[in-house]
Amino acid sequence: MNSKRACACFALVIAIVTAVPVLAADKAVNLSIFTPISLAKPEDSVTAFRFNLIYGKNASVKMIDLGMINQTTTMSKGLQWGFVNFTEGAQSGIQLGAINYDKGSTNGLQWAGVNYAEQAGGLQLAFVNFARRTSGVQIGAINIIKEGGMFPVMIIANWGKK
Repeated sequence: MNSKRACACFALVIAIVTAVPVLAADKAVNLSIFTPISLAKPEDSVTAFRFNLIYGKNASVKMIDLGMINQTTTMSKGLQWGFVNFTEGAQSGIQLGAINYDKGSTNGLQWAGVNYAEQAGGLQLAFVNFARRTSGVQIGAINIIKEGGMFPVMIIANWGKK
């Protein structure tokens, strides 16, 4: 009887020890009305799909990010589509919105009414484009590149110097 109890306790300990990393793993899906009312915590990463009815915040989102206001604190990779998209780290892929704001780097397509990126690569397409530094192309009514652009301010198109 004692050996059965010991085996059961051992199996329980093994199950708990193997389950702990799974609990800390990235979340595949996050549905949010507004943060913190969501399936995943703001510090969690989402690996497949996030939908925010009003506002959503996560560490990172890979694949598809849809909502009114989308915020990532480290990375966005894939499609980010919302009224306002705010990325504090790296963004790669396609970013569609009324306002796209990237405090870090962006690489891919930014398409909005207003685009802002600290370090832009790829294509910025908007009424107003701003990049602190760029290795890409801006197309819009007003295009601003603070450092390393062909022109500091230009209408229609602007691009980074090689």
